[in-house]
Amino acid sequence: MEQEQAIQIIRQIELSNPYGYEIKKLKTVGGMLPKFHQWTNGKKVLDAYEVIRSDRETGYYLLFIDWHRNDNYYLVIYTHNKSTTCAEIRQLKELEDGFYLIWSYNPLKRDGKNDQRKAYFKQMFGSTAVHIKLPTKPTEVEEFLTQLFKLCQNRIRADKITEVFHFE
Repeated sequence: MEQEQAIQIIRQIELSNPYGYEIKKLKTVGGMLPKFHQWTNGKKVLDAYEVIRSDRETGYYLLFIDWHRNDNYYLVIYTHNKSTTCAEIRQLKELEDGFYLIWSYNPLKRDGKNDQRKAYFKQMFGSTAVHIKLPTKPTEVEEFLTQLFKLCQNRIRADKITEVFHFE
C-alpha cells in the first residue's frame, strides 16, 4: 500500500478507543523500530502498536512498515512473542463499499501437507483470500482489529492442523 493509505489507517487507530482492546503505541527512533526483531532492523516504520484483546488475553504487534525497502508499505502482524509473523499485508482493493486489505493464505511448509492446511483455512473462512475493510472512522477500528485477530488465529490454526489430524 502507499504511504498515505497506511497513514490513513494509523490516523483511525490513533483516534479510536475500541472496547475490548488495549492499544499501546511502540516507540520508534528515527522512523525505525529498534530492537524489535531481526527482520525489522533498518526498515522504515510509520507506526507500530501492541494490541491486546483483554477478553481472550491474546495480543499481536501491528507494524506499518516498508517491509522490502521499496516505498511499498505493509501491515505486518507479529505474534505476541515476536517469534514470527502471522500476516504481511500490502494489497488494497476498492470495492463498492470502500477499501479492503487483501491477504491470501499460502502455506510454504516443507512437509507436503500444505494442501490440507489450505483446505482447512478455506473451510474456516470460505476462501483462502481474506478481505478486511479499512476503518474510515474511529468507531470502525474495533471491527477492523477483530477481523485482524480472526485472520491471525485462523492462520495459526491452519498452520497447526496437521498436528491435530494425521494426514497420510
